Amino acid sequence: MIREGTTARNLRSLIPLVQPKNSRRFFFVTDDRHPKELLEEGHIDSMMRQAIRWGLDPILAIQMATLNAAEYFRLDDLGAIAPGYRADIVSFDHLGRLQVKKVFKDGKLVAENGNALFPPVRRRKNPKLKGSVRIKPLKKDALLLRSNQSLAKIIQLIPDQIVTRKVMERVLLKNGVAYPNVKEDILKIAVVERHKATGNVGIGFVQGFGLKKGAIASSVAHDSHNIVLVGTNDADMLKAVEVIESLKGGLAAVSDGKVLASLPLPIAGLMSEAPVSQVNLQLESLHRVAKTLGCKIPDPFMTLSFLSLPVIPELKLTDKGLVDVNQFKFVPLFGEE
Repeated sequence: MIREGTTARNLRSLIPLVQPKNSRRFFFVTDDRHPKELLEEGHIDSMMRQAIRWGLDPILAIQMATLNAAEYFRLDDLGAIAPGYRADIVSFDHLGRLQVKKVFKDGKLVAENGNALFPPVRRRKNPKLKGSVRIKPLKKDALLLRSNQSLAKIIQLIPDQIVTRKVMERVLLKNGVAYPNVKEDILKIAVVERHKATGNVGIGFVQGFGLKKGAIASSVAHDSHNIVLVGTNDADMLKAVEVIESLKGGLAAVSDGKVLASLPLPIAGLMSEAPVSQVNLQLESLHRVAKTLGCKIPDPFMTLSFLSLPVIPELKLTDKGLVDVNQFKFVPLFGEE
């Protein structure tokens, strides 16, 4: 599976591995990809165009995107144009550009030149999907970190990757309380359990976001999808959690106690009911606000969503604490071990 997502970009590094003799063993995946890229670049089709631009035979690229993927997932009636296969077909005008002209589903023309030829599907209401954000009320000191030592394990971001580095740095210590060191770009990160209102809160430190003030938060946090947030101070971080709860899930940016931008994701705290174009506008607003707060990475919310995934090295945070993924165990935040 060759991946090219919004945060994790591996296509250019991996595409040289694909050769005519082994190409049947590869296919494309995007992992997580934001609406802006879906609208402006596309999905698997954009990976095909990139791969061809970097030297892959167009026929192999098409095969990887269609037949290889279908065979891997044992979708035996998809992936090829042949007797016994469903007539799910796209047509395009050039082997390099791969701009889709027509889309056929079961042999019927359903889209042409980017326009759907069918009416929108009516949504079915399911109230169970909209009540998944349950948070035990947090006290004012819920994010307070007491410590008698300043040396802490820091989650350090790696650009364009979802893996992180484990580094040891000194945080600010005052009267037995540990604080973020904003000058050194060491911010506080927290994960708040949001499914059963257990009250679990994991707290740590992260380096690489660049925030100078405020906080950002998301209920999209792989794989457990608790609320994950990064901030420069506890008050704004707690406010961000309140906003996510009031939205019944979503993304938010807060500073000085004020909500600067948000994106509701009320379906399981993960999905929007709005059209993709509207979601994209709200997401772009969040990115602009994050930048005004000092954020120096292009897609902070996508990056944030992977920092609670405790199967990706080296260091991640869950609602139950800090995980050293290489050792596959919980480790204390302060001190060497």
